[in-house]
Amino acid sequence: MDDHQDRNEWDGRERRLLDRAGARARAEYARARGELLRRSPLQRVLLVSAGLLLLLIALFSIYVAILFPLTPKISDVKQARVARPTVVLSSDGRELASFEQGLQEKVSLSQVSPNVINALIATEDRRFYEHHGVDFTRIGGAVLANLHGDAQGGSTITQQLARNMFPSEIGSARNVNRKLKELITAFKIENTYSKPEILEAYLNTVPFLYNTYGIEMAARTYFDKSASQLSETEAATLVGMLKGTAYYNPVTNPARSLARRNVVLGQMLKAGVFSEARYRQLAGRRLGVHFTRQQERTGKDDHFTAYVRKWLVDWAAKNDVDLAQDGLVVQTTLDYDLQQSALASVERQANALQAIADVDWAHPWPINASQTDTYMAMRAGVTPFEYFWASHQDLLEQFVRESGEYKRAIDGGEKPAAALKALMRDRDFMRQLKAAKSHLEAGFVAMDPTNGEIRAWVGSRNFQREQFDHVAQATRQPGSTFKPIVYAAALQAGIAPDHPYLDAARTLRFPDGTVWRPTDMSGTSGGMIPMRNGLIYSKNTITAQVIRDVGVAPIVKLARDMGVRQSRLQAVPSIGLGSSPVTLLEMVSAYTTIASGGEYRRPVFVRRISDREGKVIADFGSQKPERALPQETAETLLDMMRGVINRGTGTAIRYRFGIQGDVAGKTGTTQNNADAWFIMMHPNLVAGSWVGFNDNRVTMRSNYWGQGGHSAILLVGDFFKDVLGSGKIDKDAAFPGYHKPVAAPPPAPEEDIEEGGDMQEEGGAPADSPQGPPPGQGHDPDAAPAPDQPPPGPPAGNAQQLPNDA
Repeated sequence: MDDHQDRNEWDGRERRLLDRAGARARAEYARARGELLRRSPLQRVLLVSAGLLLLLIALFSIYVAILFPLTPKISDVKQARVARPTVVLSSDGRELASFEQGLQEKVSLSQVSPNVINALIATEDRRFYEHHGVDFTRIGGAVLANLHGDAQGGSTITQQLARNMFPSEIGSARNVNRKLKELITAFKIENTYSKPEILEAYLNTVPFLYNTYGIEMAARTYFDKSASQLSETEAATLVGMLKGTAYYNPVTNPARSLARRNVVLGQMLKAGVFSEARYRQLAGRRLGVHFTRQQERTGKDDHFTAYVRKWLVDWAAKNDVDLAQDGLVVQTTLDYDLQQSALASVERQANALQAIADVDWAHPWPINASQTDTYMAMRAGVTPFEYFWASHQDLLEQFVRESGEYKRAIDGGEKPAAALKALMRDRDFMRQLKAAKSHLEAGFVAMDPTNGEIRAWVGSRNFQREQFDHVAQATRQPGSTFKPIVYAAALQAGIAPDHPYLDAARTLRFPDGTVWRPTDMSGTSGGMIPMRNGLIYSKNTITAQVIRDVGVAPIVKLARDMGVRQSRLQAVPSIGLGSSPVTLLEMVSAYTTIASGGEYRRPVFVRRISDREGKVIADFGSQKPERALPQETAETLLDMMRGVINRGTGTAIRYRFGIQGDVAGKTGTTQNNADAWFIMMHPNLVAGSWVGFNDNRVTMRSNYWGQGGHSAILLVGDFFKDVLGSGKIDKDAAFPGYHKPVAAPPPAPEEDIEEGGDMQEEGGAPADSPQGPPPGQGHDPDAAPAPDQPPPGPPAGNAQQLPNDA
C-alpha cells in the first residue's frame, strides 16, 4: 500500500514538472514569435534565413567531422608519396617480377623540365602557391561559370593528387561525398608536405594512357626523351592531355591535341611565362610527336611468378597490404640457375618431340625411328600433321563446332551447316585451329625433398603463347606414375616386396561387385614373379592383384596423405593404374614424400616476405612435416623404384643420359598415348614432367614415342644431366641403403618396356563411378578419346576402356 502511494506521488510530481517545462517552452516560443512579428517583413526573412544558415553550417560541420576519419590518414599520405612496388626475388636474390602500377619511373622535381611545371601551374592551378590545398576562390568561379553553361573544374593540383594517390578510398562518383573526401585529403596532404614535394608526387603519379604513369614515362612514350629534356610545346602537349588523356591523345587525335596544346600555351602567356612574340612562335609549331610504346615489364612473368602473384594478391588482401606501394620484398624458393636449366631442357626436348609428332602424322606410314635426330632432320621436308587432318575429318569438324567463332556465328543467326562450311573454307581460321590443336605441350617442376621448396617450375613450352599452367592447373590422368602409391599401401599392409604374384591376365572380383580383367601389352609369362617386379616392369596384371589385396580406400587415403590433396580422386579399382586425373605438382609432391623418408611437406614457393626496411613480416620457410609413411616403408619403396631406373621402364636415364648416381623414379603413359609422365627422385631434388596435347583427342602416333619412358623422360633426364654435370646438385648424394652398381646396365629391349595397351573393367563400375576414362584437361576439358585410335583388342562384353601404361 505504501509502495503504491509513493509511486502515485512520484508520478504526480513528474507530471507537474513536465507541465511546467512545457508551459515555459510555449511561453518562450510565444515571446520569440511576438518579437519576430514586431519586426518588418524584411527583417523577419533575414533572421529566419540566418537561423537556417547556422543550422546548415552546424549540420555540415558534423558531417565533415564524421567523414574526416574515413579519409586516408596522415601516415597513409606519407606512405603513398614514398610508394615502391613489391618485388619478387629468386632464392638467391635475383628479381623475377614486380607489382608496379603500370609503367612508371619516379623522378625528382629537379629532373623535370621547368617548362612542365610552368605549364602545369598556369593551366591546372594558377594560385597553387597561395592556397592550402583547396582554392575556394576558384571553386566559386567554377560554380558561377557552370551556372552560365561554361563547364569548368575547380580542383587544385593537390586535389588531383589526392585522387591519384587514393583512387579507391576517394572514389570516382560525381557527388558531394566524393568531393568532400577529396577536399579533406587535400588538406591533409598540404599539412604533410611542402609545395615542391606535392608537385613532385603529382607529376610521378598522373596517368598518361598506354599503361604509363608519371611525367618521365610520358616523355619517353610520346617524345622519346626524358622529362628533363621537354620543350615548351612538348610540356604543353602533355599537360594539355590532363583534361582528357584519350580525347587529347596526340597519337590518335593530333588535331585536338594541337588545339589543346595552344590553349595551354595561351595560359602560360597569361601567367607571364613568355612574351607574346614567343607565344606566336610556339603556337605555330607542329606537335612533333615521336611515339615509342614502352616495353611492358610484366613480360618478365612466367608460370611460376604468375602463380606467386595470384597467391600474393590473396595474402595482401588478408593482411591489409598494398602490393603496388608498400615496397615489400618477396623471397621465393625458386633457384634461378635450376630454373634456367629446366627452361632449356623443356625447350630442347619438347621441340624434338614436336618434330616427332609433326613427322609421324605427316604421311600414312610411320617412321619407327628411336632417335630424335632422325625426326629433326626430316621436319623441314614435311607438312606437319597433314595425314592426321586428312584421316580425322570428323574430329576436325568437331573442333570447328567447338570453336568460339562457330558459336558466335550460330548465336548470330547462321544455320549450323552454313556456319561450319564457311569456317572450313576460311584458310586463316583453319590454319590457326590446326596449329593450336597440334601444338605439343609440356610441364616440369622440381622440389627439394628436405623442405618441400619449389626449385624450378615450367608450366608450358612458352608462357607468352600458352598461359595455361600444366604444373598446377592441368589435371591429367597420371597413368603408372600413380602405381608407387599402390605398392606403398601394400608395404604398409604387410605385403613383402618379394611376395609372389601370378603374371597372367586374371578376372578379379572386388567387394563392391566390380569385375576387372586388366592386361599387359607386353604380354605375360604365366609364372610367379615378386611384387617388386610388378612395379619395376609396370605390370598392370600384378598391380591389379595388389589393389585387390590392399583395397581401394587405403590407396585413396594414402594418396591424400602423400600429397595428392587438391584433385578429386575416384575411389574405383582403376585408380591404381592412374585413371583419376591429378596435377603434376601433386604427383611430384607425393614422390617428394617418398624421397624424404615418408614425411609429407606441403609445396612451398614463398620463403619469406620483408618490408621496405628489411624486417621479416611473414616467414613460410619452416613447416612441421606430416608422417605419411613409416620411414622403413618409404626406404623399401624407394629401393623398388631404383629398379625402375636400373632395369625397368626408366633405363633411358642410364643409357641415354649417362646418369649413374643414386636415383629412383617411375614412368607413366595413358590410353592412346594421350599423356606421358616421368618423375625421378634424387636425394637433393625430385623432378617430374608431363608431355601431351592440350586436347587429348590429339595424341602421339607412335607407341614408342607416346610412352613416358621415351618422351617425358627426355625432359627430366636432360635436366638432371645438366645440373649434375655442372655441380648444381651433388652427384654423389645417396639415399639410405644405397649400393653402387658394379656397371651401368645395357638398355632393356624396347618390347620389354613397351607402354600402352588396354585395360578392361568388366561388369560395369559402381553407380557413382565414371563410365569411361575421365577427360584430360586443357583447352577442351570435355574432350573424348580420338575415335580412330582404339586400344589393341576389342573389349569383352560391356567392358570399360581405361587408361593403361607402364
